[in-house]
Amino acid sequence: MNISISVPEYDRIELRRSKTIQGLGTVAAKVIWEKHEDGPMSKHVWAPEIHFIEGVWYICFAAGTVASPFDHRIYLLENNSENPMEGSWKEMGQIKTNWESFSLDATTFAYNGKRYLLWAQRDPSFYGNSNLYMAEMKNPWTLAGKQVMISKPSFGWEQIRYWVNEGPAVLVRNNMIFITYSASATDHSYCMGLLWAQTDKDLLDPASWKKTESPVFASNEKTGQYGPGHNSFTISEDGKHDVLVYHARNYRKISGDPLYDPNHHTRAQLLLWKQDGFPVFGLPVPDAVK
Repeated sequence: MNISISVPEYDRIELRRSKTIQGLGTVAAKVIWEKHEDGPMSKHVWAPEIHFIEGVWYICFAAGTVASPFDHRIYLLENNSENPMEGSWKEMGQIKTNWESFSLDATTFAYNGKRYLLWAQRDPSFYGNSNLYMAEMKNPWTLAGKQVMISKPSFGWEQIRYWVNEGPAVLVRNNMIFITYSASATDHSYCMGLLWAQTDKDLLDPASWKKTESPVFASNEKTGQYGPGHNSFTISEDGKHDVLVYHARNYRKISGDPLYDPNHHTRAQLLLWKQDGFPVFGLPVPDAVK
């Protein structure tokens, strides 16, 4: 298993590789890329995500500039080595969306012979910090057509301190495509919502997507977990179970801006399923190392 996550300094991308999920917490991290001194990709390197596409490794990430730290754009790295811990990572440049504005948290998935990009971006034409967009891809660094908005912060729980939909992750099961995403500020308000569409629908038609009216995964005082979000999915080592990977804190009170609190640590737990084919997220489990 390979994982790449934001580091507290926001100045580099690290990669870890392990045969087990728990092993990722103890193996040494390798720095595979560092920020530029100025210009694009020079500040606030956020949310790297690794993908293996047609025999090639890619890492999507977002970064701002020294001059404008929070004006993020999406970028891509490429590595042709069989083992992503080896070889060299080449900058493929910015993934250009249909307009220039704050954008981040890109992920990609393929279904029915087509590859899609899914990401968060601010639309300058109306109020809000970020919405979720999707577009078909020509290749891993180029969109093939127009992007469509599939979700925006429309409920109160998506609008706490900031109007945010971000951090999408995709899981295809039971003739449905599920997209989890995160909402609101990154303090204890941070939580996860769920979108879904039938696999026989047009995925680039916003009408194909339905959305939960309440969070599916949120802070819980009894288990001592706060602000769970920006998740991904993987499979257990025995191949029998889906696993939810996410980050959260084990305390509620934060001094200062939560973006600079370094303790939103990575956690993992089993994802269960209902008879109707929908996922059961349950509660964020208490801190433990199995």
